[in-house]
Amino acid sequence: MDLTHDSGRIGLGGERRLFAARLITGLIQGLALYALYFAGEHGLWPRTQPAVFGALALAAGYAPVVVLAGVGRLSPRTLAIWTASAALVLALLGWHDVDRRVLDSWTQPPFLSFPTMAFGAAALFIAHHLIAPAARAGRWIAPYADYFDTAWKAGVQLAMSLAFTGAFWLLLHLGASLFGVIGIDALGDLLGQAWFAMPVLCLAFATAVQLTDVRDGLIRGVRTVALMLLSWLLPVMAVLTAGFLAALPFTGLEGLWGTRSATALVLSAAAALIVLINTAYQDGRPDNRPPTALRWTARVGGVLLVPLVGLAFWGLMLRIGQHGLTPDRIIALACAGVGAVYAVGYLLAAVRRGDWMKPLERTNLAAAVLSVVVILALFSPLLDPARLAVADQTARLERGAVAAGDFDFDFLRFESGKAGRAALDRLTRSGDAQVAGLAQAAKQRDRRVFDSPAELRRQARDVRLVAVDGQTVPESFAAQTQALSDLLIFCGREQACVLRRLDLDGDGRDEVLVATARMVMAFGQGGDGRWRALGRYASACDPGARDRIEPDFRKGVATAPGALPDLVVGGRRMQLQPETRCEKAD
Repeated sequence: MDLTHDSGRIGLGGERRLFAARLITGLIQGLALYALYFAGEHGLWPRTQPAVFGALALAAGYAPVVVLAGVGRLSPRTLAIWTASAALVLALLGWHDVDRRVLDSWTQPPFLSFPTMAFGAAALFIAHHLIAPAARAGRWIAPYADYFDTAWKAGVQLAMSLAFTGAFWLLLHLGASLFGVIGIDALGDLLGQAWFAMPVLCLAFATAVQLTDVRDGLIRGVRTVALMLLSWLLPVMAVLTAGFLAALPFTGLEGLWGTRSATALVLSAAAALIVLINTAYQDGRPDNRPPTALRWTARVGGVLLVPLVGLAFWGLMLRIGQHGLTPDRIIALACAGVGAVYAVGYLLAAVRRGDWMKPLERTNLAAAVLSVVVILALFSPLLDPARLAVADQTARLERGAVAAGDFDFDFLRFESGKAGRAALDRLTRSGDAQVAGLAQAAKQRDRRVFDSPAELRRQARDVRLVAVDGQTVPESFAAQTQALSDLLIFCGREQACVLRRLDLDGDGRDEVLVATARMVMAFGQGGDGRWRALGRYASACDPGARDRIEPDFRKGVATAPGALPDLVVGGRRMQLQPETRCEKAD
C-alpha cells in the first residue's frame, strides 16, 4: 500500500498531527544533542565511557531525521522498526569512531570525527531511500521509478530544508545586530547559548521538512526544473572529460600525478558524470526521455566513465606501491571500487542496443547497496582504515621496503588512533636500535610538527650547532637532532645556535645549553643515552635584553643556586622555565 500523502488526501487534521509529530521529534532531538554537548564540553561525561558518548551522539543526530522523513510515508510499525535499526547501527558506528581514537579525556571531549558524520549521513540517506520505496510497494525491490521519485524528491526537500534553516538562523543574527546597535544585546547573547541554539535549529529544520512535505507539487516542480537544467550540463562535462582523456597521450601523466590529488580529481569527474547521466535518464519512462542529443551524450558519458575510474585505480596503485596504505587511500580505494561498478554497468548500458540505457537501473540499485555496505565496513572494526594502514605501514618497515629514517613514526603517534599507538609501542622494543630509537622519540613528542618524514629529515639536516671556544658538540647529541628538531627549529643554516656544555646539577655529568638570539634551552642525557629537553631559560628581570643573550653566552656562563640553577649571563639572572613533555612509563 502506498502511504505517500499530500495535503489533499491526508486532510487538515492529519496534516496537523504530522506537524505536531515533526515538531516534537525536532524538539527531542535538539534537547538530546544539547545534553550530550553540555556533558562533553563540561567534562560531566564519565571519562571511562567516551565511546558511549559517540554512540549516543551519532544516533541522536541522525536517527530523528529518519522519523522526520518517514512519518506519514511509512506505516507506524515499519517506521518504528526502521528507526530503531538505523539508530542501533548509527550507535555502533559512533561507538567505534570514538573507541578507536586516543583521547585525552581531561581536555578532549569525545566528539565525533568529520568522516564518520559525513559518510554516516550518506549511508543513512541511501539506505532510507532503498527501504522506503520497497516498504511502500510491499516488495523487496520496488519499481525503479519509485526509487528515482523518492530519492530525488527527498534530495530537493533536504536542500530546501537546510537552506530554510540557514536563512532562519541568519535572520535571527541580523535581528540581534539591529537590536545591538541600540544597546539591546539580549538576543545576541541568547543566540550564543548552545541550550537555545540547538533546540531552535532542530525545530526550524523540522518545520522546514513539514512545509516542503505538504507542498508536494511545488517540490516536484522544483525537482523537474533542476533536473532539466542539470541534464544540459551533461554535454559540457562529456566534452571536457573527452578532451582531457584525448590530451593525456600527448601531455603524459606526470602533471596529473604531480598534483598529489589525481585520484580525487578523476573520481570527482566520474561522480559528476554519473549524476548528470541520471538527470538525463530520470525514471526511464518513455515520456520523460530527453532530446536525441542528450541521449547520445549519456551514452558517451557512460563510456568515458571506464577510463576515468581506470585512471583513479592506476594513480592509487602507484601511490600505494610507493608509500603504502593510509586511511585516506583506503577510503579512496573503496570509492574507486564503487565507481568501478558504475563504470562497468554504465558501459554496458551505453553499448547495449534496444531500450535506451535500461541496464543503468540495475547498476544504480546495485551500487547503492554496495555503497551502504562499504561505508558500514569502513567505519566499523571490519575494515577500519586506520588499523589496515598501520598494519601495512609497519609491515613495509619490517620487511625493509622503507628505511627507518624515511618511516613516518608520527603517523603512528598522532594519526592512527589506538592501533597506531600499539604499533609504536611495539616498535620501541624492536631489535633494530635505529627503529627503536626513532619510535621512542616519536612517542615522546607531544605534537606533530612537520608534514612528512622528508621534511623532518631536512629540518634535522639544517640544524646547525656551534660549540663555544674550547668545547665540542657531543656526538650523541648531534646524532639525536632529528628527534629534537622541533625544539631546535631556530638553529638553521642561516643562524646557527651556540652550544655550551655545563654541569648544572653538580652530578658530574654535563648538560647541554643551546642559545639562540632570544633564549637558552637546556638538555639532559638520561641513563638510556637519550637527550631530553629540561626547559628554557629566560631573563627574569631584563626581558628587553633578550636579543643580547647569545653574544654574552659565548663569553661565559655562571650558575646561581636552585634545583636546576639559574644562569647568570652578562650580569643578567635567567630562570629555567621547565619543558613540559608528558612521557608514559615504558
